[in-house]
Amino acid sequence: MTADATPLRTRSTWPAPATILELLKPITWFAPMWAFACGAVSAGVPFSFEKIIPVLAGIVLAGPLVTGMSQAANDWFDRHVDAINEPNRPVPSGRMPGRSALYLSILWTALSLALAWALGPAVLGAALLGVVLAWLYSAPPIRLKKNGWFGNAACGFAYEGLPWFTGAAVMLGGQVPSVPVMILAFLYAFGAHGIMTLNDFKSVEGDRALGINSLPVLLGVDSAARFACVMMGLPQAVVVALVALWGRPVEALLIFVLLLAQLILMKRLIAAPRDKAAWYNATGTSLYVLGMMIAAIALRSALL
Repeated sequence: MTADATPLRTRSTWPAPATILELLKPITWFAPMWAFACGAVSAGVPFSFEKIIPVLAGIVLAGPLVTGMSQAANDWFDRHVDAINEPNRPVPSGRMPGRSALYLSILWTALSLALAWALGPAVLGAALLGVVLAWLYSAPPIRLKKNGWFGNAACGFAYEGLPWFTGAAVMLGGQVPSVPVMILAFLYAFGAHGIMTLNDFKSVEGDRALGINSLPVLLGVDSAARFACVMMGLPQAVVVALVALWGRPVEALLIFVLLLAQLILMKRLIAAPRDKAAWYNATGTSLYVLGMMIAAIALRSALL
C-alpha cells in the first residue's frame, strides 16, 4: 500500500475529537495569537469594555481557525512526506480517514472568512490573504513549501505579519492600521522567515527524497542555519533603531539586550543545527517574541 493510498482506503467514519484537535495542532496557534495581541497593543487605541468581544473573536480567528486550517491543509497535502518523516500523524496513520482532513480544512476556511467578515473590512482582507497563502503553501500545483525561499516567506507573513495587522485592525474597528504598525508587522514577519527555517531541519531526508527544496536542502544544513540567524537578527536591529527614533529609549535598550542574548544562543545553534533547532525554538525564539511585545508597547506609548 502506498503512502498516497493509506489515508484514502481506510474506513470513512468521522475521526475522534482528539484526533481532530491533534490535526489542528494547538501548539502552533500561539505564534499568531501572540502576534495578534502585539498588533492590538501597538494600535495605540485605549482598551475599553466594548473591545473585549472583538478581541477575543480575533484571537480565535488568528489561532484555532486560520492557523488550525493551515495545519489541517498542510497535513493533508503533506501526507506523502509525513509517511516517511512522521508516519504516526493523523493522516498517514489513518486516524483521519478518507478525505476528512481536506473537508475539515475547507470547513475551517469558510468559518475563518465568516468571522473575519463580521470583524470589519481590513480584518476580512487580511484573513482572505492568510487563507489564500495557506492553501498556496500546501496545495499543488503551486505548493509554495516546495521552495524554502517562497514557502518560509509565506509562513512568516501569515504567522506574524497578518495577525499583527489584524490585531491592530480589530482595535481600530476593522479599519487599516497606521504605517508604523504595518512596519513593525512587516519586520517581525521578515524575521519569522528564519524561524520557519528552523522547523525544516527535522525533515531533511524526507524533503530531499520528495523534491521539497527547503533551505537546509538547498543551502546545506550549516549554511541554512547561518542564514536563519541573519534573518532573525537583522529585523530586530532595525526595530531597535525605530523604537529609539520614536522616543522610547528604555524599550529600545530592552529589545537590544534580548537581541544580544539571542546572538549568544545562535552560536550554539550554528555549531549543531539539527540537534539544536528545537532547543533554539524554545529559547532564542522565546526572546524574539518577547521583543515583539516590548516593541508593540513602545509604539502604543508613542502613539497615545
